Amino acid sequence: MAKVNIKINGLDYQVEEGITVLQACHDNHINVPTLCWMREMNEIGACRICVVEVKGARSLVTSCVYPVSDGMEVVTNSSKVQNARKTNLELLLSTHDQNCLSCVRSTDCELQTLCNEYGVEGLKFIGNKPRYELETSTLHLVRDNNKCILCRRCVAACQRQVSVIEPSERGFDTHIACAFEAPLAETACISCGQCIVNCPTGALTERDDTDKVRAAIDDPEKVVIVHTAPSIRATLGEAFDMPVGTNVEGKMVAALRRLGFNKVFDTDTAADITIIEEGKEFVERVQNGGTLPLLTSCCPGWSKYCEINHSDMFANISSCKSPQGMMGGLIKTYWAEKNNVDPKNIVVVSIMPCTAKKFELDRYDMCAAGEGMPDNDVSLTTRELARMIKRAGIDFAALPEEDYDPALGTSTGASVIFGASGGVLEAALRTAVEVLTGEELKSLDFTEVRGYEGAKEATYKVGDLDVNVCAVSGMANVEQVLRDVKAGRKNYHIIEIMACPGGCINGGGQPSQPAHIRNFVDLKGLRGAALYSEDVAKKERKSHDSPLVKQVYEDFFGGEPLAVAGSEKAHHILHTSYRARTPKY
Repeated sequence: MAKVNIKINGLDYQVEEGITVLQACHDNHINVPTLCWMREMNEIGACRICVVEVKGARSLVTSCVYPVSDGMEVVTNSSKVQNARKTNLELLLSTHDQNCLSCVRSTDCELQTLCNEYGVEGLKFIGNKPRYELETSTLHLVRDNNKCILCRRCVAACQRQVSVIEPSERGFDTHIACAFEAPLAETACISCGQCIVNCPTGALTERDDTDKVRAAIDDPEKVVIVHTAPSIRATLGEAFDMPVGTNVEGKMVAALRRLGFNKVFDTDTAADITIIEEGKEFVERVQNGGTLPLLTSCCPGWSKYCEINHSDMFANISSCKSPQGMMGGLIKTYWAEKNNVDPKNIVVVSIMPCTAKKFELDRYDMCAAGEGMPDNDVSLTTRELARMIKRAGIDFAALPEEDYDPALGTSTGASVIFGASGGVLEAALRTAVEVLTGEELKSLDFTEVRGYEGAKEATYKVGDLDVNVCAVSGMANVEQVLRDVKAGRKNYHIIEIMACPGGCINGGGQPSQPAHIRNFVDLKGLRGAALYSEDVAKKERKSHDSPLVKQVYEDFFGGEPLAVAGSEKAHHILHTSYRARTPKY
């Protein structure tokens, strides 16, 4: 790449030709603030917080979209620049609901942080201030346009998923909405939460269910059981200022006990069982000429997308519940029976990386213990769990390392990598290849399907069969893969699908991170590395080798796992079905 010579704040630098001024500053450790800019997603120069001076330019320029040129002289910290940024922030506040003390994003709000840094007074500009009703039509999200700064980061994130929100009206009336001002619940929204996790303020939040959990814990008649998804251990620490990629499994378990949960289980146990059920399903399709490719069903955002857009592929998608669904079902059937507890008195709380898990609670077939008893009663995001821990006054960093309760709390390395794109597929291959060949794998690492961008594909020689596989995340990528399959351009045997780009480690319920972290730190890579490190450290790394899985199948389903997987009892508790959905808008 050719280099050009530029000056930044009077110092000489060589930078790559064609990059933006913002990138040149970052590469040389010069901070330029942003609000609307998200790398390769929302590069529109709308908020004008990143303005800088460029010698010869007639006005300040937005550094996020302004390319460098040879001989350019840039000033990022002059009084003119700082006053402009301050004025722009004051203008943003002029229409902003400044009830910061009660906002869930207080101290974690990018707008608030910048206003503090630039000494902004919130009442300098007083004028027209439109008021909006809260959008609360869905089970997973609350939109408060009174706190929206029109950065359009949510719109850009949604355009990569399902494109159901957009700017509406003009001038002071501009706001984010669905087409025809439709309620979000009546659109093709898949509840992925990518709009929430990309929002810099409190305009978009998950529906907070922590009060429900607190009430259940306070009820002496209830047995309250919590289980945590694979990726939570790799992300929760960020909410307590720990380095990205810190595995906090032991401290998380300790915190959950101190919050008052009666049992703390690991959703990874159900992930191992998912591999048994889904692996059996895949092997039978391969051996008996069943419908291929098999599409995984662990992600409720993807399952909902399939029901809306690809009902012609119901024969392809696995009938397995997600690990959340399986775990809740097992707690209210297997564990309840073994411990002589009435499932009506059990409250199951899941800690999930994903707001689509809130939607999944209300899905059909999610009531293994009987009608009126959902498999999971409450689903909390990583962010909600962090808030509960902080409100309880628990010093998270000082907690000891504790283990899950063993009844449903031991797992294999195959299950923990479910949290990363490609992990479900790799876990399935570890079991399916051994079943199809009858031979033990020499290497358990299917590295070709690892990675966090787009679609990864590979072909593996399994006996006399060439097995074509694909792992894809992000709905725009998913849609392209499915179109290629339907058109005959691609021929796969199994496809792992995750709605959120990079998988659950980048889910819509994960800790908020400011733009300068999302843009310049490899969140997905660091979080994923924590999961793969735990996988390598596990004694058992294949789901079908799990002693606990073998015990559950023998005690409850009546035999060796791969022999009775998919039985009538297993199907009732561990499997689901699909129905076409037709949004109104």
